[in-house]
Amino acid sequence: MESLLTNPRYHDVLAIAKGFRNGAVYGARIRFPHALVMTFLFGTGSIEDKFRRIFKATYQHSRNLAVFVTTYKTLMVLQRRIKGKEDGFDSFFAGLIGGYFVFGEDNNINQQINMYLLSRVSIGLAKMAANKGYLVAPKHSFQIFAAVVWGIVMWQFRHERDVLQGSLQASMQFLYNDSEVFSNLGNWLWRNR
Repeated sequence: MESLLTNPRYHDVLAIAKGFRNGAVYGARIRFPHALVMTFLFGTGSIEDKFRRIFKATYQHSRNLAVFVTTYKTLMVLQRRIKGKEDGFDSFFAGLIGGYFVFGEDNNINQQINMYLLSRVSIGLAKMAANKGYLVAPKHSFQIFAAVVWGIVMWQFRHERDVLQGSLQASMQFLYNDSEVFSNLGNWLWRNR
């Protein structure tokens, strides 16, 4: 078996297969604890319903990441084999195609993943622009970034709530609106409502 795994002839196919495996494992590692905590903190329904939602979210995240990694790595191998080398935009093209087909369906899991990536990409683009001298990073730039993000999200929650993702709305409802409702020590300190 080790001779097969170390044979350069099979490296690309085995790397794609391992990428599928790693995507599935990583997706489950990330989603399961998040879904477990969020479902039991904010979810309603029976224990069976809660676990069904947890496993459905974990499966979807795990499957999507596994399929994306497989798609991306396959397209990278195909481009390299067709052209004889990797070009600068090959990874962008492979990510573009994989993102469209795997993460393009508008659902809660894909929204969370895409929004997570958008935040990381935005910061990365700003750093790239600063590193290349296209943009001068102002003093306290992270504080300015944080202020703008929080100002926008609080305004949206207060005035255009329906444009925010459901889980963010639920979190903000708990933090900001539910804290306005109380009539006795029990629902002020121990229970939310």
